[in-house]
Amino acid sequence: MSPSGLQADAYRTLSAWRSSDAGQRELRGQYLAHLDAHDNAMLRECRFGHVTASSLIVDVTRESVLLTLHPMVGRWLQTGGHCESDDTTLIGAAHREATEESGVDDLRIDAMPLRLDRHAVRCRPTTGDPTVLDHLDVQFLALAPAYAQETRTRESLDLRWWHWARLPDGIDASVRNLVAAARERCTS
Repeated sequence: MSPSGLQADAYRTLSAWRSSDAGQRELRGQYLAHLDAHDNAMLRECRFGHVTASSLIVDVTRESVLLTLHPMVGRWLQTGGHCESDDTTLIGAAHREATEESGVDDLRIDAMPLRLDRHAVRCRPTTGDPTVLDHLDVQFLALAPAYAQETRTRESLDLRWWHWARLPDGIDASVRNLVAAARERCTS
């Protein structure tokens, strides 16, 4: 079986992406090796971990971010999740997830990822029991239109805009790092 078009797109996206951070460059190498090693690396069926796509949504003033209180994790996170078999691009998967989880239409997603984050998550494959697998998350920046109206869905316990400087208590380092990267890109 050969890799999907989605997987080829992810490989191209990650190959073109550059970071000045040594840790991010190391993760990029791990992601590319994972894509080389597994024909199904983009899908939750990959029992060796899988690539996921997420977006940090920033408001039109570039002062606030939209976070979702994740029902399974119980923490404030950016929007995102698993790639689906009908996704054709990594950025398309990030856009689909952001729209589904936020209810915000007409998001503009920056073509180059902001960050990469590899983390272990209790994950339910389409068949079988839940297990802990690595998510190799590719994190994008999404800009909301001026008329953005968020809508909480069943995929969230809460959905709220947070100012850069007043993030919720208990937010984890990966989200703080993502917010910092978004703030830097938005203000440079």
